[in-house]
Amino acid sequence: MTTHRSAIFQLSDEYMVQSVALSPINATSLGVPGYDHLLNDFSLAGSEKSAVLVRSTLAKLATLQPIDDIDRVAAAVLKERLESGLALHDSHENHILWSVLASPVSSIRQVFELMPHSSAAEIETITQRLGEVKKSMQSWVSCVTEMQKLGKVTARRQVLGVADQLAVYAQGAYQSFATGIDSDKKYPHLHSAAAQADAACGEISKWLSDVYAPLSNPVDGVGIERYSHWSRYFTGATLDLKAIYEWGIQDLAAINARMWRVAAQIKPDAKSLREVADYLETAPDQLIHGSDALLTKLKDFTQAAVKKMDGTHFDIDDRIKFCDARLAPEGSAAAPYYMPPSEDLSRPGTTWYPTMGKDVFSWWHIASTWYHEAVPGHHLQCATAILESDRLTRFQRTDAWISGYGEGWALYAERLMDELGAFDEPGIEMGYLSGQALRAARIVVDIGMHLGYKDENGNVWNAESAYETLVNKALMDEDFARSEIDRYLGWPGQAISYKVGEKVWMQSREDAKQRLGAAFELKKFHSYALKLGPMGLDPFAAEMQRWDGK
Repeated sequence: MTTHRSAIFQLSDEYMVQSVALSPINATSLGVPGYDHLLNDFSLAGSEKSAVLVRSTLAKLATLQPIDDIDRVAAAVLKERLESGLALHDSHENHILWSVLASPVSSIRQVFELMPHSSAAEIETITQRLGEVKKSMQSWVSCVTEMQKLGKVTARRQVLGVADQLAVYAQGAYQSFATGIDSDKKYPHLHSAAAQADAACGEISKWLSDVYAPLSNPVDGVGIERYSHWSRYFTGATLDLKAIYEWGIQDLAAINARMWRVAAQIKPDAKSLREVADYLETAPDQLIHGSDALLTKLKDFTQAAVKKMDGTHFDIDDRIKFCDARLAPEGSAAAPYYMPPSEDLSRPGTTWYPTMGKDVFSWWHIASTWYHEAVPGHHLQCATAILESDRLTRFQRTDAWISGYGEGWALYAERLMDELGAFDEPGIEMGYLSGQALRAARIVVDIGMHLGYKDENGNVWNAESAYETLVNKALMDEDFARSEIDRYLGWPGQAISYKVGEKVWMQSREDAKQRLGAAFELKKFHSYALKLGPMGLDPFAAEMQRWDGK
């Protein structure tokens, strides 16, 4: 029988057990057995089951009193995250806001990459889950249809983007996955189920493009009311959006000024930053040939970061010193991403790189990204939280992700590496700065497009002006820039969470330095902050003010 440190910890565990039972995809992500043969019910009825669980959990939480500060934080995080999620359910925002980056379509495809496949029993489980793909996707279609009947529709850009994503899947994504784990085709039912999943993708792609798209919303921006709702959800903070927008403009200008100074070392005759980026993109000393070589480079790079950071600026537990690198499934968005380890650590934390059909890669802009995704970024952050079972509830460790806190830390991790001299080669420094410029540009174009602000030329921000900014000021390649714009328009408020979060992390560190003076130690700051676990930026800043330096 499990003994909990408090009633609040027990309630959190009970919530997670019941929540996981309602989301087989989440169960697989967490490494919880017993659900790998199933997929989620994305219908309104399925969503309401989760909402009922949230309401009952909140009602029980209201009757409990924290026993100490650990309990107080746990209760506050549980309450804030459950209430925020429930608000999205009740307003139907989480039913109508979906995109290539975040939708049932991508969640269903991604989960198969997390499943073991070394035994006949595991292959049979995968086969059963493949047989559930059509049913799960149709449950989502039913939700989209019900929303349309209520007059709530998704932006057309996102509808067509997901239709295209499904069309890519329909060309054999699931069959390619099946062949990858059973090249000899010893399990014919596996391949038959995969073919049926591909066919279902084709059917739903056609429905989205032919039936739903004409009924969808032609307007990309969501407006101030919806944007404020989402920005609060993604940051856990009350923001002055106009002030944040103006700060973003200033920050981008400052970063671009430093980029020009670095550009002079790389290509003194360059007439534009874009010209420097194009030069670096094909520079022989930056090129990596082949995806296998790229994955080897990423793994070695991460392990070198672990060796450099451990014992100096962090104490890294032996159990999380390895972070894997894999290729993202076809049809993914253009940005790399990270997935935490399973709860029992049997599956390591993993970074994912989308090749976008390429077989030659330029390292200049990847290095800082991997500090962001792996160590000391997301991997160190997420895996550390999973280890903290004595002070963090299961909910905090696995389900309380808040973009402002998480992405803010990962961007802080890049800045830390810059402070430590990791970007001492001009090309790699330019890659870091282009990433910083991207996050600053995100603030400007995300708020600008959704709230209808005007750009520097006096024109209202739109997809094209945002594209020009990303390509010329953040040095993004064209395909990535197009993907990013679709991402911002389909995920309002998420894009600003990086820089807003980084600002809070940096301010918390500077405040601690001033408050503690000679007693301040960077390694202790990192340890304390990461062990707090995820929370909104406003409560995080308040908690860090309580830190006594120990």
